[in-house]
Amino acid sequence: MGTAAGEGGEGVRSVLRALDLLALFDESHRSRSVRELTDATGLAKSTVVRLVATLEQRGLLWSRGDGRLTPGAGLLRWAALAQDAWRLPPEAVECLRVLSVRSGGESSRIYIRQGGSRVCVAQHEGTQQLRHVVRIGEEMPLWAGASGHVLLIGGSSRTLSRVASAAGRGPDFASVLETRARLAAERGWAVSHGEREDGVSAVAAPVTDAAGQVVAAVGLGGPTSRFTDERVESFRPALTEAAKRLSELGFLGGSG
Repeated sequence: MGTAAGEGGEGVRSVLRALDLLALFDESHRSRSVRELTDATGLAKSTVVRLVATLEQRGLLWSRGDGRLTPGAGLLRWAALAQDAWRLPPEAVECLRVLSVRSGGESSRIYIRQGGSRVCVAQHEGTQQLRHVVRIGEEMPLWAGASGHVLLIGGSSRTLSRVASAAGRGPDFASVLETRARLAAERGWAVSHGEREDGVSAVAAPVTDAAGQVVAAVGLGGPTSRFTDERVESFRPALTEAAKRLSELGFLGGSG
């Protein structure tokens, strides 16, 4: 039993290290050298070389002619599957568009909770010239932002403590998160100013499943200068209507 557990622990560690390597590739770093991967991870070069070889065998990394590594063609299948799985139905796409228009051109987005993070899975770009840019699939901290308040509704004490710990704000921060989530549940919406990034504000409302459980947050985000109390109040009718409509559509309910 002890040997199996040890092997399992080492196996999980290797998987996490491999995923960390893949995470180092992004829009700003479309290719990497083994040296860059070694420096970025702090792992031994022999470990990085072994992980790279395994990822290449599985088609998740590809070595170019110049020796640099890029994401492999094997990821294309997974990307297509993920894109299909998270493609919004036309009614939901229209809902985000209408919300953006009714808010005066702010960007509208849908976030889901993924572990200790929130992830943007859909958005409608606003028409305002000055706007906050968020990439689809981008992970953001669950402890910050109006959508984070909403996604923590109903969270257990253990969950809140774990999220607070990730924030590095000290043991009392869990109670702050609990208060934010409770207020979001009572009001049916939440607002934040500069919690994750100075000068950025957001307002969000919960999207629920048939059982009333929060499965997502729909929100608006932009410069704090435009998110005055008066404008936030004017956003609320359109926001809560969008949340209600998205909940009725049930595309995130997960009944299947």
